[in-house]
Amino acid sequence: MSARYTPKTIALALLGIFLVCMGVAFNSNTQLGNDPVGIIYDGLRTTFHLEQAQLGTVSNYLNVVLIIGLFFMGRHYASWGTLMYLVPYGVFVSIGSALYPMIFTSTTLLGRSLGGLVGISLYYLGISLFVAADIGVDPFSGFMLTLRDKTGWSMRRSKITFDGALIIMGVLLGGKFGIITILTALTTGPTIQALSSIFRKHLILRQN
Repeated sequence: MSARYTPKTIALALLGIFLVCMGVAFNSNTQLGNDPVGIIYDGLRTTFHLEQAQLGTVSNYLNVVLIIGLFFMGRHYASWGTLMYLVPYGVFVSIGSALYPMIFTSTTLLGRSLGGLVGISLYYLGISLFVAADIGVDPFSGFMLTLRDKTGWSMRRSKITFDGALIIMGVLLGGKFGIITILTALTTGPTIQALSSIFRKHLILRQN
């Protein structure tokens, strides 16, 4: 393994994955929409008539398919970090789906909005920690970067196009589209860029 796989970076990456999964699960449970990745999971869950609690199972199967596809289409983006992202993902999402109704007992719009605010925050924090750890990319990011490489587009254009395609596919599959979808589509990029820089400076590089 590369020298970048240190106990600190692995621990931070795992924490990031856990927070991402909590965010995806919380957002889905609010019924106020899903982030661009979560809407695909939710759409597949709806297509196959599965319960909300089975969102983690759906995410695991899809991530396995994505990693296999990434190995053939953009092999250099498939790394130990990508594999590490896959292994606990479904379990973590299932934990989040189980925790949500215990924490957010109110089904009012205000209660669900609070759940969505927490979900979005966890989602942003988790992605930022994983990016700051710099041990690889998740399967969806791997495909987005492959798209950028093959088209020659800028990172911004590739990200917007890829997220737009995910949202459209998710909606067609029956995934819940809502205010959370719009907010995350518009703010994920700049928020992650800012937070990951802060985390890398203060958590990764500070004591290296």
